[in-house]
Amino acid sequence: MMRARASALVVALILALAAPGLTGPARAALPDEMLADPALEARARTLSQELRCMVCQNQSIDDSDASLARDLRLLVRERLKAGDSDRQVLDFLVDRYGEFVLLTPRLSRHTWALWAAPVAFLAAGGLYIAFALRRRRAAPAVQPLTDEEKARLDAVLKS
Repeated sequence: MMRARASALVVALILALAAPGLTGPARAALPDEMLADPALEARARTLSQELRCMVCQNQSIDDSDASLARDLRLLVRERLKAGDSDRQVLDFLVDRYGEFVLLTPRLSRHTWALWAAPVAFLAAGGLYIAFALRRRRAAPAVQPLTDEEKARLDAVLKS
């Protein structure tokens, strides 16, 4: 009985965790926002996936329903209709909102530590493992107790 409950709980947990991945991200772009030109709309959607919603912060503006995200989606489409390149649109938004508006920050002198940190942590972890393995191999082998040590141990345990 208890085992069946545990199995059912595990299955329910797996389904709950997998369900958001199966449905895919929600798209917040509304029909009135979309451009008539399919090529421009595809560029706008691609750019919207690269930009952070300043309200939700861990969602792109393409996935967010926040009003600021809608304003940013409209701004991206306006800039594209005006003839800006993708790079110009991103540069405009970074100038206006700062580097934080990008979901993937650019490599610059301000963000080098952010980009170097994962490599540094992996290197430190690798060194730790290498030294731990070396230390384990260098440890002296355990010697069995002598008869005299066994007799003393027995005497201590009996008292």
